[in-house]
Amino acid sequence: MTHKLDESCCRQSAGLMTFDQIQGLLRSQLVCVAKTETRRLEKCLGLVLAQDIIAPRNIPAFTNSAVDGYAFAHGSLKNGATKLKITQEIFAGDSPGQRLAKGEAARIFTGAVMPEGADSTLMQEDATVEGDTLIVPPGVKAGANTRKAGEDVRAGDCIASKGTRLRASELGAIASSGAAEILVRKPLKVALLSTGDEVIRPGNPVKPGQIYDSNFHLLTGLLTRPDIILEDMGVLADDRDAVRDSLAAISQTHDVILTSGGVSVGEADFIVSAMQELGILHSWKVAQKPGRPIAIGEIGKAVFFGLPGNPVAAFITCLLFAEPMLAILSGANWPLPQRYPLPAGFDIGAKKTGRREFLRGWLENTADGPVVMKYPRDGSGLISGLTRATGLIELTEERREVKRG
Repeated sequence: MTHKLDESCCRQSAGLMTFDQIQGLLRSQLVCVAKTETRRLEKCLGLVLAQDIIAPRNIPAFTNSAVDGYAFAHGSLKNGATKLKITQEIFAGDSPGQRLAKGEAARIFTGAVMPEGADSTLMQEDATVEGDTLIVPPGVKAGANTRKAGEDVRAGDCIASKGTRLRASELGAIASSGAAEILVRKPLKVALLSTGDEVIRPGNPVKPGQIYDSNFHLLTGLLTRPDIILEDMGVLADDRDAVRDSLAAISQTHDVILTSGGVSVGEADFIVSAMQELGILHSWKVAQKPGRPIAIGEIGKAVFFGLPGNPVAAFITCLLFAEPMLAILSGANWPLPQRYPLPAGFDIGAKKTGRREFLRGWLENTADGPVVMKYPRDGSGLISGLTRATGLIELTEERREVKRG
């Protein structure tokens, strides 16, 4: 079997691994598994580009007017107001007009080809016209209101790079090159399942000791996008044979199996035992709060990734590890989070060193500028903190405390 991840990526650590160590392993050892296909450009939004798009020609392909107005040679202008003779009219889509002689001007419209001999355009709002005579006021700069050929993109430039997740802006840029079809990665097939006899789906009556499956909806919300085909595989009961049979079947039809729960030491380890029997599984203890236990492995045709069961821990580890992992598997570039150093609007008297912590927070504007606030309670099962937060507050391993300001 061709492995989708290097053995060193999954090697179990004897102790805690740091946040940076795990991200480094995932980033360096995971490989793309998504196949390619050619699609019409209008069907590619959100998919991953599988080729570099090289401009076959200059964009714009010709020098043109940026406004409705009058085109002329700047060299025809005098120190004061200048009178020029209007000799032709050029609309967008017309072939280039005849060459302008010195002292001549052309009536021109936005996007029309600049005639030979012209290098500047006067906006019609600034123009004075008397019959076939244009009066140009003083102060017009050379090249005014003119878009040069190749000003946006030069022939041979890369318009969009392989591995880019295509947004509207990239699609527009590619379309400007004339490409109607491009090579993209097929969406990953991701099986999403929850685990545990105590977990039930919303809509069912809850019995003592049972909890509603919030993780499914958290993770579905995070991962619903065009480059992922997300399939709900339900809730796996704590039954060894059923878990093994389900994982074996899913692994033959999906690229990725993503679970929440069942990867902590001491839990009923039906997923762990099934993975060890059917494929390879390695658990990582991350020096991170929340989200200490995660697992990665391979079974059949699928990569396996196990998230913690607590909702906040599942949410944060999905953002920090599962989403970047899926990006690599789908052929995209590793997404780097945007970090902003900001003054704190809270205090933490003592923080345990040696682990990375992620708090739920938001920005508040003050007279001295924006400050970051944290949710007052930090439990990994408190979903209410996620609904209030608009971002994560990152506290690095060496930090011992946080002081307001």
